[in-house]
Amino acid sequence: MSIALLYERSENDEAGIKQTAQQLGIDLKFIPFRKIALTISKEGFSAKTVGKDYTEIFNQTTVVLNRAQSKNRRLQASYIMETLGKKTLNTSQIEFTCYSKLRTLLNLWKAGLPVPKTVFVPCDASDFMKNHKEIHNEKDIANLFQANLTLNDGIVIKADAGTHGKMIMLSKNQDELIANIKETKPNIINPIGVVAQELINKWFYDLRIIVYKEKGKQPICHNKALARAGFKDFRTNTFLGNLVFEAKLPKNVIELATKCGNTLGEGNDAWIFALDAMVNIPSKKQLDDEFLKTQLDLAAQAYLPVQKIKADETRLTDFSSWNHKLEQTFDTYANSDSYQKVKNIIDQNIEENKNSLVFHEANSCPEFWENTRLVTGLNVAIPLLETAQSIIN
Repeated sequence: MSIALLYERSENDEAGIKQTAQQLGIDLKFIPFRKIALTISKEGFSAKTVGKDYTEIFNQTTVVLNRAQSKNRRLQASYIMETLGKKTLNTSQIEFTCYSKLRTLLNLWKAGLPVPKTVFVPCDASDFMKNHKEIHNEKDIANLFQANLTLNDGIVIKADAGTHGKMIMLSKNQDELIANIKETKPNIINPIGVVAQELINKWFYDLRIIVYKEKGKQPICHNKALARAGFKDFRTNTFLGNLVFEAKLPKNVIELATKCGNTLGEGNDAWIFALDAMVNIPSKKQLDDEFLKTQLDLAAQAYLPVQKIKADETRLTDFSSWNHKLEQTFDTYANSDSYQKVKNIIDQNIEENKNSLVFHEANSCPEFWENTRLVTGLNVAIPLLETAQSIIN
C-alpha cells in the first residue's frame, strides 16, 4: 500500500512534497499524469508513457495526491483513480464542487456562511440559431444583473472556473457591464452562462486560509493566513504583481473557515482546502491610503531579492539549496520595517472587521511552496501527506 503523487509537471510544489515525504519517511510514488496513455480493454488496464510502464505503480497505489494543475485534468484524474479503486485527496465529489465558483458559493450559502451577493444567469452572452443567425443577449443579461446588484458600487463578472484572476472584470457603468458580459463566451473556464457578484470593498488585501481534516480527527484551520496585498488592481492575486504578508486570524474567523471546510468536505473522511476570503470594509479604515501606498512601495523594494531567487533556474537542478536561499531571503523581507508595518495594519483591520468577512472561493489544489509556506509557517505538504496517510486503511 502506498501514496502516489499525481501531477502534470514537476514544479516547486511537487518538489516540496517530494522533499517533505523524504523527511517524514514516506515512500512516495510518482504519476506524471499529463503524458500517460491510459488504456482499457478486455485484457484489463494499463498506464504507459512512451518510455515507461506505470501500470504496476497504479496497481500498488492506495491513495492518490491529486495535484494536476488543470481543473479539468484534476477532475478527470480523480474520477479515473476512484473508478480503479483508489482513494483520492481530494475526492472527485470535492473536485466537482470546487471546480465551479457558483457550486462552491451555493454550498456555503446553504450552510449559512457569509458569501458575496452573487447572480447567475444560465443564458450565454450570444446564441446561434439553426439558421446560423447570432442572437445577442448581453443587454438582457445586464438588465438582470442591474435588477439584483447595485451598478454604482461596481459589478464583478467572473469566469465560473477561472483561476489566477483570469476573466474577472469590474463594471462601473452600463457600457462596461455590457462589454464585459460580451467577453464571457462559453469556454473551458466558463462553460455556461454568466456569473456576477457585488464588489466587496476589501480595501487593499484579501486572504487565503488553509483548512484540512485527517480521517478520525477534528478539522484544523491554520491560525495564520496569507494576505495578498496591493493597489495595482482590484484583483489582489499575486500573479498580478501583488505582495504577500502574514495575517493573524481571530477566533471567530477560524471557526467560520472550519465550518466552510466541513461544508465543502461533507461526507468525506479527509480533505484539504485553501479558502479565499475578503473583509468587507467600505468605511472602516484606520489610516489614509497614501501612507499605506508608501509602505507597500518600500515593501516591494524589499521583496525584489525574493523575486530574483524565485526566478533562479537552479531550483530545477538543486532544489534543496535553492529552497534554503529562498527561505533566507524571504526572512529578510519579512523582517523589514515596511513588511511589519503593513502586516500590523492588516492584523488590526481584520480584528476590527472580523464580523465582515465573506468567503468567495475554495481551492482544492492550492499552490503553497513559494508563498503560503513562507508567510504562514505552514508547509502544506505535511497535512497533505498526513491526511493521505490517514485514509490508507
